[in-house]
Amino acid sequence: MAPTHVLRCCQRGLAWIPVIFIALVVCWSYYAYVVELCIFTIPSIGEQIVYLIFFHLFFVMFVWSYWKTIFSQPANPSKEFCLPKAEKERYEKEERPESQQEILWRAATSLPLYTRTGAGAIRYCDRCQVIKPDRCHHCSACDMCVLKMDHHCPWVNNCVGFSNYKFFILFLAYSLVYCLFIAATVLQYFIKFWTLCRRKSAENCPKNELPDTHAKFHVLFLFFVAAMFCISILSLFSYHLWLVGKNRSTIEAFRAPVFRTGSDKNGFSLGFRKNIAQVFGDQKKYWLLPVFTSQGDGLTFPTRLVNADVEQAAVTLQPEPNKRAAEVPVSPVSPVSESQNRLLSNDQHANNIGDHQADSTLKSADSETITISMESES
Repeated sequence: MAPTHVLRCCQRGLAWIPVIFIALVVCWSYYAYVVELCIFTIPSIGEQIVYLIFFHLFFVMFVWSYWKTIFSQPANPSKEFCLPKAEKERYEKEERPESQQEILWRAATSLPLYTRTGAGAIRYCDRCQVIKPDRCHHCSACDMCVLKMDHHCPWVNNCVGFSNYKFFILFLAYSLVYCLFIAATVLQYFIKFWTLCRRKSAENCPKNELPDTHAKFHVLFLFFVAAMFCISILSLFSYHLWLVGKNRSTIEAFRAPVFRTGSDKNGFSLGFRKNIAQVFGDQKKYWLLPVFTSQGDGLTFPTRLVNADVEQAAVTLQPEPNKRAAEVPVSPVSPVSESQNRLLSNDQHANNIGDHQADSTLKSADSETITISMESES
C-alpha cells in the first residue's frame, strides 16, 4: 500500500486537472478569436481593431480575476481562537462531552462569538484544534478551517471564502462578459460558415460568402463553446449575486446559522447596500477591480443581534441556581465589533432622545397640574 503522503500528492495533482482544462480552453479561444477570426476571416481593418481592443480588455480582466481566485490563500482563524496549551491538554483528556464543552465555554468568554452549533454548543474543530469564529467552517479538501467559507470550487482548486470571495464574483462576471462578447461578435460569421458548410461546393456560393478554409471549424466551435459556457455561468453568477444581496454564503443558504436566540437565515443581513459593501467595500471605484476591498477581518461580522435587548438577553442566559454549571453553561456575552458598536450606539442614541422627550412631556404635564391646584385653593 502506498504511503499516505504519496496519495496526498497524487490527489493534489489530480485536483489541478479542471484548472488546466479551463486554461487550455481559454488559450484556444484566444488563438481562435484573434488569429482565425480577426486576422484570417474579418475583411475590415476597422472591425478588426475594435474587436481586438474590447476582446483584450475583457480577456485581461477575466484572467486577472481568475488568477486571484486561484492563488489567494484562504484566511484561517487567528491564534486567539486556539485553546491555551493547558486547556487543550485538559480537553483531550476529558471523555465526557459536557466537561469538554465546559472548557470551551470558559475559553470563549473573551472571544467575539455569536453563532453556535445546532445544539447550542461552542463550535470547535477537532481537526484544526481551534474554536471556530462566526461563519468559519472546515474544508475537507483543503484540510483547514476557512474564514467565511462559501464552498470549495474544483474549477479554481481553492476554497472560496473571505479572502477571495470578491475575486470569485468578478471571475464569474468577467467570464460571462467574455463569453457573451465572443458569442455576439462571432454570430454573423458563424451563420455564414454554417451556410457555407451546407453547400456541396464553394463555387456555387454567392460572392459575399466567406471562403471555405480551416478557420470555419474554429469559428463554428468557438460559438458553440462560448454559448455553452454562457448558459452555465449565468445561472451560477445570478445565484451568487442573490447571496451577496442577502449577505449569505452557500453553506448558510442551505443551513441557517444558529445564534444564541436560535437559527436565523437573515442573521447577518444588514440591508442591501450594506450587504454589497461587506463584499466589495465602501469605495465603488474599486468594485470592478480584482483587488481586496472587503470589509472586516473575517473573524467578526455585524449582525442583527445589536437590535435586540442586550440586558434581557443577558438575563435569560443566566443558569438556574439549582442546576450545576457543568449542566447549564453560561453563554458568554461577546464583545461587539466596531461596526456593531456603531449600530448599537445609534439605536441607544435614538432611544435616549425618545426618553428625554417623554420626560419633558411628563414634567410639563405635572407643572400644569400643580398650577391648576394652586389656583383652585386660592
